[in-house]
Amino acid sequence: MPFVILLFVWDFSGHLYWATALFAVAMATDWFDGRLARRSGRSSALGSLLDPVADKLLVLTMMILLVGLDVFDGWMVALIVARELLVSGLRLAALERGVVLEARDLGRLKTWTQAVAAGLGGLAAAGAIDDWIARWALGIALVLTWVSGLDYARLAPGLLRGETPSKAGRGTAASDSTFSSTPASRQSLR
Repeated sequence: MPFVILLFVWDFSGHLYWATALFAVAMATDWFDGRLARRSGRSSALGSLLDPVADKLLVLTMMILLVGLDVFDGWMVALIVARELLVSGLRLAALERGVVLEARDLGRLKTWTQAVAAGLGGLAAAGAIDDWIARWALGIALVLTWVSGLDYARLAPGLLRGETPSKAGRGTAASDSTFSSTPASRQSLR
């Protein structure tokens, strides 16, 4: 993330292309790392907690930089930041109850639509595409961001009452739940 920022602000020929390319590489390695961890069964509570934070930092930083370059509208990015803070607060409330709230499928899709919008925004800032393309992509990401936020919000009342929601309603066993609060499945954060 600091290198993406540096490339955005360091004025040399093609710096916006370099910043966008570095952003794309960082997001691709994040995707590959997550896929590898899930496939090999080596995901951890700490990884489940930190991975979404790293994604948010990278994507939101890129979006804020693009607001500064007049590619994205500030109100759109502000709505995305607000949702991210709300869900992060829910994650903290869950963690206080011994539940690690992992990324849900809709949340992962949201992250990738945000990343695509930010990448298109970087290309628009560099002059490779029109700004309106990036703004439309951001609009789609904004809608999906709030839809996925509502998905998390529907789980919040039960979680805050101390219940452990499961995916049982979707046909999978409770042991496959995104939530885990049984002592045997808790992992301490070190």
